[in-house]
Amino acid sequence: MTATAHAHELLNIAAAAADSKQAEDLVALDVSGPLPLADIFFLATGRNERNVISIANEIEEKLIAAGSKPLRREGRAEGRWILLDFGDLVVHVFHEEDRLYYSLERLWQDCPAIPISIPARETHE
Repeated sequence: MTATAHAHELLNIAAAAADSKQAEDLVALDVSGPLPLADIFFLATGRNERNVISIANEIEEKLIAAGSKPLRREGRAEGRWILLDFGDLVVHVFHEEDRLYYSLERLWQDCPAIPISIPARETHE
């Protein structure tokens, strides 16, 4: 089983939103095989708690604007690991220390990575 087209659409929106807030180390994993409740895990890293919160807020705002409602949110108060569950897409925004500690990529290493394409940013000269 592979991730749905809808999950890929949500991923593209989330990745662009994360990139706009200077998220680092963007990774998407197709977890549709082992997990019946989600298709894609999207992981992003923020440099500090404030950046983590900003990234998560932007992702949530853009996905809601696209018509998706979050089913669950966790970790916003601490700003260390924020989880946003949009059903087909589960977003994990980590502080860089927590990303290394929990190492979800290692935990889900049997799941295929999904290439992330982010539209080029406009440059103002």
